[in-house]
Formats: sequence, C-alpha cells, structure tokens
Amino acid sequence: MAEVIGPRLYSCCNCRNEVALHDDVISKTFQGRNGRAFLFSHAMNVVVGLKEDRQLMTGLHTVADVYCSDCREALGWKYEQAYEETQKYKEGKFILEKSKIVKENCSPSCYVKVCG
Repeated sequence: MAEVIGPRLYSCCNCRNEVALHDDVISKTFQGRNGRAFLFSHAMNVVVGLKEDRQLMTGLHTVADVYCSDCREALGWKYEQAYEETQKYKEGKFILEKSKIVKENCSPSCYVKVCG
C-alpha cells in the first residue's frame, strides 16, 4: 500500500510550528533582513505585530512584523500597504525569511529539514 503524502508545509525553524503551505508560495526571489526570503499569499499560526512605515528596497511600504504564534520567533513581515502602484500586488501578503523557516515534506514518517 502506498504511503499517503500530506501537503508540503513550511514550519518555524525554532519550534516546528506550521506557518505556511508550499502551495501559497508566490516567489522565492525576495530579500529579507537576513538574506533570501519567500513571498506567500497566506500564513498561518503567526502573530502580526504593529504596523509601521518602512523603506524597503522597492520603496515605502506599511508593514507589520510577523512572529511564530508558539515561540514568538520573528519570521518576517506582512505587507499592509504599498505606496507605489507597481508594488500594490504585495498588499496582504507575507514575507517569510528562508533562514527562519523549515520546509517539511509532510508524511507521517518523514520530515526533511531545509533550514536557511
């Protein structure tokens, strides 16, 4: 009998709390504070911090830092507002830093750690 494979997930690198689905990855070519980052359409099991204006590589944005809901590890940020028309597609989406998440190939017996 074949082993049932569940959805591929990304988890907090610190505590393994599931924070995003692989199917929600929009881009893997973003830059975070500490290197490479992924843009996700959704995130789960995160706490969204206070909104603040931040000058990023692509211009001024209103963002809110996001933290793991279990261990409070800083994982990235949520784009709340983009001031430049070409950046509006980011609004409501999440940046999760590669060094802060683990890709889990989710099956009952197999967890593969791919930490940043």
